[in-house]
Amino acid sequence: MNRLTHWAGIAFSAMAALMLAGCGERPQVMEFKQGKYQGKPDEPPYAAAPFNGNKDMWERDIRTRTQNQNEYKRIGS
Repeated sequence: MNRLTHWAGIAFSAMAALMLAGCGERPQVMEFKQGKYQGKPDEPPYAAAPFNGNKDMWERDIRTRTQNQNEYKRIGS
């Protein structure tokens, strides 16, 4: 029994240490600098391939995709 209580005490101590370690959350907020955006710069959706900056082609493809998802057009009504 003494050996069993020894291992149970070790297991309880390890579990308590792990549970307390989960409570130590660090702040995840960066320091805000007034007037400066610190994140990734946004690019328009048509800037990358396959459109390579051609906004008209991107808008045409979006309209085509929207019409292909139109159920009334798909069933032939």
